[in-house]
Amino acid sequence: MPSVIFFDIDGTLITEDARMLIPESTRRAIARTRELGNLTFINSGRTEFNILPKIRELGFDGYLLGCGTYIEYAGQVLLYETQPQEFCRRIAQVLLSCGVTPVYERRDGYFFEDRAPMSDDLKWFLDNFVSAGIDVSRRVPDPDFSFDKFVVWENPGCDMELFRSEIGRYFDIIDRGGGFYENVPKGFSKATAITAILDRLGIELENAYAIGDSPNDLPMLEAVPHSIAMGGAERIHPYVSYITDPIEEDGIWNALEHFGLV
Repeated sequence: MPSVIFFDIDGTLITEDARMLIPESTRRAIARTRELGNLTFINSGRTEFNILPKIRELGFDGYLLGCGTYIEYAGQVLLYETQPQEFCRRIAQVLLSCGVTPVYERRDGYFFEDRAPMSDDLKWFLDNFVSAGIDVSRRVPDPDFSFDKFVVWENPGCDMELFRSEIGRYFDIIDRGGGFYENVPKGFSKATAITAILDRLGIELENAYAIGDSPNDLPMLEAVPHSIAMGGAERIHPYVSYITDPIEEDGIWNALEHFGLV
């Protein structure tokens, strides 16, 4: 029976800076493990449109995206969960009342909120999106506004108690650190996506591996017996079974080599 390896993207496959570097050893590791008959999947908080060609070109059997709200295998969409538009507009009003800065994520793009404060972090993201050719023109008042999930930045004076009490009714709030929060519909996670794809493929859990670097990877890492954290990702090191080297020190290759997957 083949092994199945689930990879996060940012900080795991590519560097989390403007370079978005993919080490050559990472390319070789993915190619080699697939040559040996193992299956590789992206398991990311990113939504479908934001899987860059340089990521797809690495070669993957499927994509588990939007923290479990989208599952694709062998080019076929197996699951897609999005939120009703009326509900999305209600959530947008709540976030305005809270004073946070949101970015709404959907399978086909981002929506931005001009009425929220423009944080330095959002400006950095927008600059990088523009550099990457990502459309940043869509806004909450647009007639087709809706989302699958969303992120927010905390601002000075914002009402985080209201945010947690209202948003927490419908979404799991993932603290990414530095006042940045990822919000995923309850019942969906990187772990639920793993369970769904293993069931679909008929592969035993003991043959599943996951590699990540962030707190939003914890559901994925805790869902498999072979959990791997990238070097430098100290926040998640206590929760994994193996710590590999940093991304630019052949972390992916060394992890797969350690487990006999290359």
